[in-house]
Amino acid sequence: MSKVTIQCSNLSKTYDEGISKIQVLRQVHLEVNSGEMVAIVGTSGSGKSTLLHLLGGLDKPTTGHVTVAGKNLATLSENEKCRLRNAYLGFIYQFHHLLPEFTALENAAMPLLIRNTEPALAEQKAEKLLDLVGLKNRLQHKIGELSGGERQRVAIARALVGDPLCVLADEPTGNLDPRNAEKVLHLFFDLQKSLQTSVIMVTHDMNIAKKAQRVLALEDGRLVEV
Repeated sequence: MSKVTIQCSNLSKTYDEGISKIQVLRQVHLEVNSGEMVAIVGTSGSGKSTLLHLLGGLDKPTTGHVTVAGKNLATLSENEKCRLRNAYLGFIYQFHHLLPEFTALENAAMPLLIRNTEPALAEQKAEKLLDLVGLKNRLQHKIGELSGGERQRVAIARALVGDPLCVLADEPTGNLDPRNAEKVLHLFFDLQKSLQTSVIMVTHDMNIAKKAQRVLALEDGRLVEV
C-alpha cells in the first residue's frame, strides 16, 4: 500500500480585508501518496497558490491541519517547520526565486548546504541533477547569464536535490514561452517518475494538468475531482 506523504483535513483560509472577510478555501481535504503526481486547476484567484502555501507550511490555515511525513505542522515551531521543509519538501515557483549572486551549481546545491551537507558532496549531487536537466556546461554561470528556460531547470534541480518526499510546484512553466515550457515539463515529469517523488502542481492549463495521475479543481474554495 502506498504511503501518504502529505495530507490536509478540513483546511480553510479566510483573509481579513478591512471590515470584510474573504474566505479563499473551505474545508479542503487532500491526500497524496508517495510517487503520485496531482494537478490542481482553477481560475486566477481561486486559491491555488494559497493552498500550496498552506501545504508547505508557509502560511497558517484558519481551520484544519496539514500533515507532512506524519508530522502535524500546527504542532511545530517555526524553526521545526523550516527543518521539515528542508528535509521533506521541494518548491518550484512560476518565477524561479533563484539567488542571482550565486552560480547555477551553488543555487542547485543550496538546500543541501542549508542542511549542513559537506559542500563537496552537496555540489556533486547538484551537478548530477543539473547534468540530467541538460545544464552540464552551465554550472558556473550566474543566474543572470541563463535563459528563462535554463533558470527554471536550475529551479527543478534545486527542488529535487534533497530527495524530497513531495515537490510543490506553483505554475512551474507559467513564465516561459510554449516551446521552453514543453521542454521543461518533459524534464520535470521524467525526473519525477525516475525519482518517484510526489508532486502537487497547480496550473491554470488543463493540457498540463492532464499529464498528472489525478486532476482536482478548486471551485468556490472547495477541492473537487475533475
